[in-house]
Amino acid sequence: MNRDEIERLLAGGFERIQSAAEAALSSARAEPTLFVSAAAVLVLALLLYYGVRRRRRVAALPDASAAAPVRAEAAPKSAEPQEGAAAEAAGAAAAAERVVERLGRIAAEPATQAAQAVEPAARLEAEPEAAQGAALELAPPAQAAGIEVEAFEPAAALVAEPSAAESAGVAPQPAPPAAPAAKPAPARPLRLRDRLRRTSEALVGRLEQVLGGRRVDPAVLEDLEHVLYTADLGVSTAESLLAAVRKQAAGGDAAAVRGALRAAMLEKLRRVEPARESALAATGKPHVILVLGVNGSGKTTTIGKLAARHHAAGRRVVLGAGDTFRAAAIEQLQAWGERAGCEVISGKPGGDPSAVAFDTVKAALARGADVAICDTAGRLQTKQPLVEELRKIVRVLGREIPGAPHESLLVLDANTGQNAISQARVFTEAGQVTGLVLTKLDGTAKGGVLLGLADEFGIPVKYVGVGEGVDDLRDFSADEFVDALFDAGAEPGAAAR
Repeated sequence: MNRDEIERLLAGGFERIQSAAEAALSSARAEPTLFVSAAAVLVLALLLYYGVRRRRRVAALPDASAAAPVRAEAAPKSAEPQEGAAAEAAGAAAAAERVVERLGRIAAEPATQAAQAVEPAARLEAEPEAAQGAALELAPPAQAAGIEVEAFEPAAALVAEPSAAESAGVAPQPAPPAAPAAKPAPARPLRLRDRLRRTSEALVGRLEQVLGGRRVDPAVLEDLEHVLYTADLGVSTAESLLAAVRKQAAGGDAAAVRGALRAAMLEKLRRVEPARESALAATGKPHVILVLGVNGSGKTTTIGKLAARHHAAGRRVVLGAGDTFRAAAIEQLQAWGERAGCEVISGKPGGDPSAVAFDTVKAALARGADVAICDTAGRLQTKQPLVEELRKIVRVLGREIPGAPHESLLVLDANTGQNAISQARVFTEAGQVTGLVLTKLDGTAKGGVLLGLADEFGIPVKYVGVGEGVDDLRDFSADEFVDALFDAGAEPGAAAR
């Protein structure tokens, strides 16, 4: 086969490749991925064609120059290939960059794919020298002769657009590692004095206004008596505090009055301060807690927070939705149970709370739970049936588990002021109340009622509620409470409990 026949075969093969690529481009308008692939095939076919033609032209050069003296041709031959190679490499790089830019615009504009698909081929055919140079670089002699696919793998680099640094011949620098995102600092919990600010202003703040720079005399004592009686402390508690001031601060100044009141308050509150180790102590298996209180006192919310604390201590907790009369009380406790990771036993709305208490302790025994917390109906303390109902629940719990309930917590709303003392009287008559929980202290100026409760009933104050969060049910501490009222510079760690 002579050279002309080989040229005709190559030309016919190129035309068939070009026709097939254009047909693929026309059918791939709606799919950018197929379109780019077809365009890449066309570019590779053009490079192959011009590469073979260039190689045949280079192979024919020795025949044409055989008659010339070797010494005379040595210098031109050594210089010409270097200059030609440099020019061809520069032209190939420019052509490749233009092809990649055109392919990117085609992929972004599907509506003009067919019209733009032929332009790269036309541009390469109009620049044969650039295409020939690129083919020489991409196809080594042995691979070009065999026309293997592996010979054109470097051409895949033409599909990815080179960066500015690569075009200039500068090696790209690796991107510096991203700095790790700084973790946000945990929110500092509000100190107890911040939560009790309104109560402090209503009690200690008014004392400062009354005392000023005056000495303790009958007129000052009369003004002080008015402040104490209107601070929701209760009559008997206010009288005992006033007696302490007369005894310890007579003739003194404002500092002496503050000191006498602070010492008297601490004495009353320390009598109802539970031992630290008894906060989450369990005396049974399961440890049964009965929660009492009127509607709106925060009883169900307190149960949820208390369950979360026991669960965090590694105990299995079962809740009993015994408040069957208040609308949505069962659903509210179920929501808290899901939040705290505890099972909730419930009955039908309007059902017998004693039956729910019975089912709760039975479920706790069957499941090996550590703690069972039973909610109760929260009707007004003036209703006599409520008292009888509570006594029935206590009997049911004691019959199923000897010694139950191990705790009976009375939840009182600090916003009710003196009414909280009236509620405590009724509930203590209905059953043995072992602990008090005073809620909503963060939003009231009537927190001084805690002193009246401690003074009159002497029942341990187990917890105080100072917010809506799970962590806002805090163990009661007499020193922290009085420090918060008087803002006497308690330790930040202690005040934040």
